[in-house]
Amino acid sequence: MRVPVVDKDHQPLMPTTPGRARKWITSGKAVKRWSDTGQFYVQLTTEPSGRDTQDIVIGIDPGKKFSGIGVQSAKLTLYTAHLILPFHTVRDRMDARRLMRCGRRGRRINRQVDFSKRAHRQKRFDNSRQAKLAPSIRANRQFELRVVSELCQIYPVSEIRYEYVKADVDLTSGRKKARSGRGFSAVMVGQKWMLKQLEQFAPVVKVEGYQTASTRKYLGLIKNKQDKSKAEFNTHAVDGVAIAASAFVEYRKYHTTKIDGADWFGSVTVTPAIFKVICRPPYSRRQLHLMLPAKGGLRHKYGGSTTRHGLRKGDLVKFPQGIGYVSGDTEKQVSVSNANWKRLGQIASSKVQLIRRSNGLIVA
Repeated sequence: MRVPVVDKDHQPLMPTTPGRARKWITSGKAVKRWSDTGQFYVQLTTEPSGRDTQDIVIGIDPGKKFSGIGVQSAKLTLYTAHLILPFHTVRDRMDARRLMRCGRRGRRINRQVDFSKRAHRQKRFDNSRQAKLAPSIRANRQFELRVVSELCQIYPVSEIRYEYVKADVDLTSGRKKARSGRGFSAVMVGQKWMLKQLEQFAPVVKVEGYQTASTRKYLGLIKNKQDKSKAEFNTHAVDGVAIAASAFVEYRKYHTTKIDGADWFGSVTVTPAIFKVICRPPYSRRQLHLMLPAKGGLRHKYGGSTTRHGLRKGDLVKFPQGIGYVSGDTEKQVSVSNANWKRLGQIASSKVQLIRRSNGLIVA
């Protein structure tokens, strides 16, 4: 296990051992810090003895519902994460928004007059340019970018490796199709946009799926293919580690005067590392217009992140029974839930103490 280290200006340095980090904290050479991804690290209060760094690679296994992240060096696995992507939540909310808009437009039309004189809203612009990402795909990729940006702030990342999904082109129709032949994959949409965004943090290398599988097999890692929704290392984070490890080991052909063959070159060590499950707070956004108008024209409060007690939904708080996240409120109480958003109880607001403001991430 290694503890990330940053200097006084928050520039990342090479991670250190937990024992050395404790000595620095005890002597006042460093202070404790926690990143938004739940990673403990230390910040130096004095000038570091050296700034030499080794190669640290982030591996990303993107998906439609879940993604895997791995941070790997040549000798150690530093961090792993299982991301629960907001794909279905965003898609369902976009469908609900579309229905509510249709309802409002329909209620505005006066059907007592001739059709030609009705107040139909005309199209204001052409939004069929095929130049934008679908909101659900954009939300997935932005969520991955958020985690990568937090990791780049505490690790001296030298390279980012991203599993790239290839597609073939059907010559008869001119349309793209997935290489597996089962149709066009939603994971492939927005890959170019994602790679362009990742280049802002570190050089990016594309890794294909067969390379991930062969590297994982060579390293002796086991992938759980039965239940990919299970929040464990062997479902998606294992591929993130394999993708990152492909920067240090490579299967390639060789030629000598007597033998032509192929073998693995390089060395990497995969070790136990911290594992986190990260998702977005599942509270509803503020809705001014619901599916049906309220009686008397009075709109009732629905959704939103604010409460009546100075706290926000998603805030990490301490209460008499433990630690949890604010998930709701009543007139005198605050609802506190765990990382799975299961309510732990409704606590009097005077007994709830704020630990950290909501950062848009729930880490377990």
